[in-house]
Amino acid sequence: MDAATPPDRDRAVDALRAFAVLGVVLGHWLVTALVADGGGLGTSSPLQHLPVLAPVSWLFQTLAVFFLVGGHVATRSHATAQANGTPYRRWLRSRLARLCKPVAALLALWTVTTTALLVSGTDLATVHTLVKLALSPLWFLVVFAALTAATPLVARLNPLWPLAVVLHVDLLRFGFGAPAGIGWVNLAAGWLVPYTLGAAWTRGELDRPRAGWVLLIGGTAATAVLVGFAGYPAAMVGVPGAAVSNLDPPTLAAVTFGLAQCGLALLLRERLRRTMRRPLAWAAVAFVNLSAMTIFLWHQTALMATTATGLLLGRLPGLHTPPDHFGWVGDRLLWLPVFALALAVCWAAFHTYERPGPGHRPRKRPGRPRAARTRTLAHTRVAPTGVVIPSRVVRTRRSSDRATPTEARRV
Repeated sequence: MDAATPPDRDRAVDALRAFAVLGVVLGHWLVTALVADGGGLGTSSPLQHLPVLAPVSWLFQTLAVFFLVGGHVATRSHATAQANGTPYRRWLRSRLARLCKPVAALLALWTVTTTALLVSGTDLATVHTLVKLALSPLWFLVVFAALTAATPLVARLNPLWPLAVVLHVDLLRFGFGAPAGIGWVNLAAGWLVPYTLGAAWTRGELDRPRAGWVLLIGGTAATAVLVGFAGYPAAMVGVPGAAVSNLDPPTLAAVTFGLAQCGLALLLRERLRRTMRRPLAWAAVAFVNLSAMTIFLWHQTALMATTATGLLLGRLPGLHTPPDHFGWVGDRLLWLPVFALALAVCWAAFHTYERPGPGHRPRKRPGRPRAARTRTLAHTRVAPTGVVIPSRVVRTRRSSDRATPTEARRV
């Protein structure tokens, strides 16, 4: 993997994306509990019973970093497509193609699973809990796909504009008693803030360390004030039974917290680039990036599969018991390797939906004259690994002429 990576690739971008995906996975595994109560399963969270654990959510709620990287990569890709004359529709189709097949596989499996559960007489509340958890990652993909499609419109948008929208929406919700439904405006505006920061990164506006420090210190201070004096929840994830969630929909506190995370990510870029020069570290990050959709979509299914299988052995601590004491946290940590093993099984079964199949071929470009194709081949040679690299220029004849044996061998 290290040898096959282009030397000009910014490996820090891939490292940040990998850390963001793994942070979400570990966060869900640590704060999501399926409690066996009678004949059904209900959702709970240690943050519901142990508020002192709220800082755990600060470590693993990494969605802002994912949107930062997504905005950076999408705007850079769109600029390259424009320079190459690629139409917007083709560019967008290529950006979203990787999302479709993995999502279709997840929906297909859970359609069959839901039907089987209903036919077998499973409690409706249990079915609703399981399906909601399994499909919960899709909301993120819908927002990400919408922002990707809007990239040409928001590529030069100042992040202060969507931040101002989030501020005014929260003022209306919590200060003037506006209907709670208005908060869903923040589902787009809130994640547009880190996405447009990624676009500013592409434009070179965040290259200096000062930008990272301003975001980190400013975002941290704003979040502390909002949580300490404005009544926002300390947990940066949803907590069952809480009156206000920082993520459902995003609040101003979640957005300022995301700004601090983005600032830290920007400050770590150089260190990550140095670390990613190590072949083993880069191979791990590259693997996570190649499997990001599979890991993200199936990690909740892995959690539920482990929980359902464990019920055959009875109520197991850290898996089916209420998360209302610190001992549960220690028990849950012991289950993390089992969740990872279940996720590995899901990866083995479904990772092929994330990449083109063996029969996939790139779209052919419009035909060129035969002589032009001959000149292209004459200027390149194919290495044993299949990588096309420059070669010595050889004289080409008209397509109607016959090449000499020596020239044929060079081609």
